[in-house]
Amino acid sequence: MRPSALIGAACALVLTSTAVAQTPPPAAAPGAPGTAAAPPAARPPAPPAAPYGAPLSYEQAERVMAAAIAEARRRNLQLTISIVEPTGEPVAFVRMTGAGYGSADVAVAKARSSARFGRETRVLEEALAAGRLWPLAVDGLIPVEGGVPIVVDGRTVGAIGVSGASAQADGEVARAAEAAAG
Repeated sequence: MRPSALIGAACALVLTSTAVAQTPPPAAAPGAPGTAAAPPAARPPAPPAAPYGAPLSYEQAERVMAAAIAEARRRNLQLTISIVEPTGEPVAFVRMTGAGYGSADVAVAKARSSARFGRETRVLEEALAAGRLWPLAVDGLIPVEGGVPIVVDGRTVGAIGVSGASAQADGEVARAAEAAAG
């Protein structure tokens, strides 16, 4: 065979093998062995925070506190409950008999975080769980469920922070009590 024919055959082999190497493999069927699971659907963004209103009155805070205590008793929980105005300053505070001493600071921090950001602290916890680290950079912020803004007539007038049970139970008690402000 002539050298030019060998060179031509070698070039053709190289060119066709390069084209095949750059062709992506066919897609595997979803859920087939050896394939990665589809990423979970992205969670919708949190709704915008309600605008701030005049701070809640002491009478409103008393109603919210009474509702929180009643819900805690219904669940047989000993909780610490803090209610603050939009600035995060306290309006009412209760540590139920048997509640842990450490929960006092946590309840206040949850209420302040919720009031100042106008969102449930659960939203901050979810942001942290999703890999966003900014909640750790804000002094005094606590990104743990249990802080809920108190909204009356579409305006944030304060917040409630609950601590002493699981974060989920704290949040459920706070959400149940928030409606009593209205």
